[in-house]
Amino acid sequence: MTQSLVGGLQPPYYTAVFTSIRPDDPEGYAETAAKLNALVEDIPGFLGHEAARTPGGIGITVAYFRDLDGLTAWQHHPDHMAAKRYGREHWYESYRVHIGKVERTYGFDREDRENHEDRQGRQNPEMPHDRDVVDDRD
Repeated sequence: MTQSLVGGLQPPYYTAVFTSIRPDDPEGYAETAAKLNALVEDIPGFLGHEAARTPGGIGITVAYFRDLDGLTAWQHHPDHMAAKRYGREHWYESYRVHIGKVERTYGFDREDRENHEDRQGRQNPEMPHDRDVVDDRD
């Protein structure tokens, strides 16, 4: 599972959100996932991914791509296609894939908060910022 969040991406970019239901630790899954994680990093336009799973059930993986060409290249990668076929036959009870174009992004990191804003809440001019960033302090 992902232990950090993907950040610092400049929109627009694309996401592939893969939601699934499968048992915990099915045979061969971890090895296949590790192989695919290494392969996707070589796809031009791949920006990163995040994943989480509830015990005994629902999993969500979000993959980020600069453009649809990169996302399509991953979709049609032979090893990825083989893993999808195997997963339908052996691992998954069900899954969904949602493809989206990200127009706007913002976030929060506790350790960066003090460096990003002064005490009056103004953005620190030394920190990069985007006009689309929303102040989510409330």
